[in-house]
Amino acid sequence: MLEHGGRLRAAALRHGIALADWLDLSTGIAPYGWALPPIPVTAWSRLPETDDGLEAAARDYYGVASLLPVAGSQAAIQALPRLVRNARVGIVSPAYAEHAAAWQREGHKVLALSEAAVNRALDRLDVLLLINPNNPSGRRFEREQLLVWHARLVERGGWLVVDEAFIDCTPEQSLAPHSDLPGLIVLRSFGKFFGLAGIRLGFVLAQQTLLDQLAELLGPWAVSGPSRAVATALLQDRAGQQVQRQRLLADGERLATLLGDQGLAPAGGCALFQFCCTPAAALLHEFLAANGILTRLFDSPSSLRFGLPADEPGWQRLQQALALFAKESR
Repeated sequence: MLEHGGRLRAAALRHGIALADWLDLSTGIAPYGWALPPIPVTAWSRLPETDDGLEAAARDYYGVASLLPVAGSQAAIQALPRLVRNARVGIVSPAYAEHAAAWQREGHKVLALSEAAVNRALDRLDVLLLINPNNPSGRRFEREQLLVWHARLVERGGWLVVDEAFIDCTPEQSLAPHSDLPGLIVLRSFGKFFGLAGIRLGFVLAQQTLLDQLAELLGPWAVSGPSRAVATALLQDRAGQQVQRQRLLADGERLATLLGDQGLAPAGGCALFQFCCTPAAALLHEFLAANGILTRLFDSPSSLRFGLPADEPGWQRLQQALALFAKESR
């Protein structure tokens, strides 16, 4: 199993700090969201059915004609490599490590590429995979550039796979409106923007023929009835989405400013996280953890990813801890 953010219990055990006393900034999940809507009793007592309104609500939210709900975008990440054979896969890196692991697990040849190397490598690839905005760096790709890369790939029957797990706050940058094109696969996460990671829900946007193949592979009832009921209600709540989007965008800017004021100007980021490269990343990570603040540490490059505090005490606690680290490091 690969290492991920959000392993709060392990951190609590290691540092001897009670779970309730932690400020968890280790994920890119919105730390606030909606009051949960009521869940019908039938969602618990009956098998899920695909005509319950979820697909229709999701198609409207994403602005697409075809999609497939899955048990978190992670389910699609692991399943997609099983739909092709002996592929040469380029992954724009650094990237969420589960992508490379899934393709390697199925015997494909995986190449880690810098963004600058994509144009040179594209004619040798069967699949180009990237995350937009990138996780962990926050780097954004222009939609026009992605469509050019897609056109070159599809000429040879290739795929462009775009993981848009963190794009909900800037939907105008999404490739969702183009997901009906052959060879274009867009992955979307529900839990990050809506602040409901535990619901384990995501969507694959692509042509119907590919979605049918994926659905056959994943089997029936991939998403639970209660998850479907909650998601349907929230995907239809346009007013709530707008409030969430505005708050996350403002907090993303606030986090970037706070970090910059402490000598940690982000190298990139988005509304849900900021990415800071520093030779002192490991030391800072341990210092913050010893003070009950969990961040996400990366070795290459030496860096930390900071998620958003949920409330004003959390903001103050982060600012004070960073200031103390800077003072003790002089």
